[in-house]
Amino acid sequence: MEPLSIQEILMMIKGNVLKGANIEDKVIKNVRIDSREVSEGSLYIPFIGEKVNGHSFIKDVFEKGAVAALVQKGEDFVCDFPEAILIEVENTKEALQNIAKFYRKKFAIPVIGITGSVGKTTTKEMIASVLSVNLNVLKTQGNYNGQIGAPLTLLNLNSDYEALVLEMGVSEIGEMDILADTVDADFGVITNIGVSHIENFGNVEITRDEKIKILKKENGKYYLNGDNPLLSKTDKENIVYFGMNGQYPFRAEDITMNGETTNFTLITQTCRDSITIPCLGVHNVYNALASIAVASDMGFHLDDIKKGLQNYAGAPMRQQIFRLSNIILIDDSYNASPDSVKSAVNVLMSLKSEGRNILIFADILELGDKSNQIHFDLGKYIALENINVLLTMGEESKFLLNAVKQYSKHDIEVKHFDQMEEIYNFIKENIMAGDKILVKGSRGMGMDSICNFIRTCFH
Repeated sequence: MEPLSIQEILMMIKGNVLKGANIEDKVIKNVRIDSREVSEGSLYIPFIGEKVNGHSFIKDVFEKGAVAALVQKGEDFVCDFPEAILIEVENTKEALQNIAKFYRKKFAIPVIGITGSVGKTTTKEMIASVLSVNLNVLKTQGNYNGQIGAPLTLLNLNSDYEALVLEMGVSEIGEMDILADTVDADFGVITNIGVSHIENFGNVEITRDEKIKILKKENGKYYLNGDNPLLSKTDKENIVYFGMNGQYPFRAEDITMNGETTNFTLITQTCRDSITIPCLGVHNVYNALASIAVASDMGFHLDDIKKGLQNYAGAPMRQQIFRLSNIILIDDSYNASPDSVKSAVNVLMSLKSEGRNILIFADILELGDKSNQIHFDLGKYIALENINVLLTMGEESKFLLNAVKQYSKHDIEVKHFDQMEEIYNFIKENIMAGDKILVKGSRGMGMDSICNFIRTCFH
């Protein structure tokens, strides 16, 4: 972060100074929302959580070297530190967003915003990998993609960076307006539209209408998956489509998978070339096409784009393939949606092994009153794949399991578990050499613990 004066902060948030002297001489070196991360020169912004109120730590942060702290109007706090600067605001989250919004305007660099029901993180990583061939790129870290995380990412910008690739995740109506206003992206990538968070959005059309708000700039450029029916029907201008099933400016054909790589032929208005990406699945071809489209419009040569795609390393718990002592584990435990489950199953099927195909599945959350049917329909899809063993956990997964039992045309071992410990025991007693195991479920189901257990048992 580039230093900000207290006067600049005050202009950004329209705050009221409750305490502080000689504020014109004070400089902010970083912004922190976690009191444990406060360091010399911090501006501390407390939030009010379900269990913890950040205002309780205001006294502590000044002992760690904080220069100033925001205080939400009406909140109690204790601070007798003599040199503390305290600034009152109506809402600390809005204050953070306003600081980030105005701070972002200091940097005349290309900002690429990425959203979608599935594939945001992978596409973010691919685009960042490509751009990093020629530019110093700042990208979203971890799950810092929402109303708090995105502003904090913006505040990590400094004069050394030449581009920003920002994941923009929304789960309810109205969020994208706030994010788009804060981020002010130049390019907006939408990977697809599906039923993720449909409990909050109501239907996929509303989901599309929310995510398409990703750009506020009049001259901003959209990059949309043309094969997604909802994205192919938009009234926006300045759209670049990518996909496989239309005459798009960026199109893929002849997709093949070999080992742990995917190959395809890229067709644009000016070239036809072979592309290899170090990951499996047709869904990753879409992510690569989005990366190619953005980088091409930014003036990147195709050779550099191909190099950047080769450098792509993926993100933890997102279809990570581990070749353990005598089995293969696909850790896709970070989160789940119906489309991402299908993609992950396709990856499982594409890996060569003499053993069984095993799917360990837990509930997909936030599907609302459509959850039962969505899980059942997903089970019908899985029933047609060559799954040998299906292990499920969670109430909703029972609908998927029942569909698999009903529609499967081959022998498949199915078991439902109520406790994680039961799955651990099954793994210890039943996994055999050569087996391929896919672990998938929503973040709230804690499926990463199963992956950790498997890696410990078969390291």
